[in-house]
Amino acid sequence: MDTITIQHNNEVANGERFEFGKNWAAFLSVLDDERIAKAEESVKEMLEVESLEGKTFLDIGSGSGLFSLAARRLGAKVHSFDFDSNSFACTQELRNRYFKNDPNWRVEQGSALDADYFKSLGKFDVVYSWGVLHHTGSMWQALENAVVPTKPGGKLFIAIYNDTGSQARRWHWIKKTYCRLPRVFKTPFAIAVTLPDEAKKFAASLLTLKPQTYIHSWTRYKNGRGMNRWHDIIDWVGGYPYEVATVDEIFEFYKAKGFSLTKVKSGGVGLGCNEFVFERGT
Repeated sequence: MDTITIQHNNEVANGERFEFGKNWAAFLSVLDDERIAKAEESVKEMLEVESLEGKTFLDIGSGSGLFSLAARRLGAKVHSFDFDSNSFACTQELRNRYFKNDPNWRVEQGSALDADYFKSLGKFDVVYSWGVLHHTGSMWQALENAVVPTKPGGKLFIAIYNDTGSQARRWHWIKKTYCRLPRVFKTPFAIAVTLPDEAKKFAASLLTLKPQTYIHSWTRYKNGRGMNRWHDIIDWVGGYPYEVATVDEIFEFYKAKGFSLTKVKSGGVGLGCNEFVFERGT
């Protein structure tokens, strides 16, 4: 067993890390063409392109592999890596399912906190990391490392949890607690902490005489990134380590490193992720 796998397994066993990869493995069973298409549209919208033909794409923390798949389908030469052993396996599974033996899609296991690993990868036209770097346990170091593989004139597309003050601190406690619970209590705990919000949504649908609205929020759930609602909930409740940042903090951090902000999505995200696309100066 390699060093990264041992470290990952130890952190999970000690309640210091959520098993993102096991959640993604379950997600692959409901992955369909519509979700893949939505993932492609998400990439195209934020990067403001119709194609990635001739571009290189680094997926930091590839998770299920969905966005690596989207980038490859858009024509990019893709390098994916993840710290989580099961996420690494999920990305390999998608590669084998859709681009078997493709030399233009490489999948590895690696850490976003390993500066030497980043240096070994070379430079990329697009460096992508959606909702990952705040789960490393050392977010600012991970944000710093993401600079290394971004080529001059290249794009850095990241999403980082929004800092909402005391609300974010409460969720830090919830996530940490979830990860330290015995496995048998994890799902009941996730249901318990999400039930109040779900009850409000259900009550609102009844008051407006539109109960189907709430039902459809589950049966027809397709968020803008092609995910699945229950897997998103578990990913949210259990997602630890957990760090946050304001839009200004992320902007100033990368501005100081010679990046300019080309696109941002931050309105009404609440506890969710602010999305940023930066361009590195030439």
